[in-house]
Amino acid sequence: MTDFPSAIPTLSVRIADERFEDYILNSEFTFTVCGYAKVQIGKPVAQWRIDSVEPYLKNYGIDSEEFCEYRDRADSMVLVAWIGEQPVGHIVLSTHWNGFAHIDELAVDAPARRNGVARALLDVAQFWSRKRNLPGIMLETQNNNLAACRLYESYGFVVGGVDHLLYRAIDPISQEVAIFWYLLFDDCVVS
Repeated sequence: MTDFPSAIPTLSVRIADERFEDYILNSEFTFTVCGYAKVQIGKPVAQWRIDSVEPYLKNYGIDSEEFCEYRDRADSMVLVAWIGEQPVGHIVLSTHWNGFAHIDELAVDAPARRNGVARALLDVAQFWSRKRNLPGIMLETQNNNLAACRLYESYGFVVGGVDHLLYRAIDPISQEVAIFWYLLFDDCVVS
């Protein structure tokens, strides 16, 4: 694993190419779960109650094949963040059925985290969405991925909904809750 300096002058974002699969296979996307948040719509993440658990590593098992079709469609895109010539993160974007841009996946290789990679990918997602005149961006994360929740909140996303049942088919006793985040653009009218 490579250590990255805190200031990254060579961070760039490019369209995924034939190296995407190698990047996925050679990156570390796990994160440590320390608890499950009790999401409260309208309250900052810092005010959510956290039910602590014995820390464990969570891995969603990213599959590069799952997003191959996104690279060939006009309404979607796969982008990769690079530090120099090393891929360090990616984002998968599409236009959702409801007209919002949808972030299907956002992941940063563990050693590159906390260096602005996710924010750079969100900036490109916002540019992509505005260029298509979409009203905003939506995504889903879980109540056990608190770092992601804090990132989205600090970027300007707000919680639009919570689904306590989404993961129950996978694990009937799961404490994992889906959180739907929205970044509404200034010209988006919501009633």
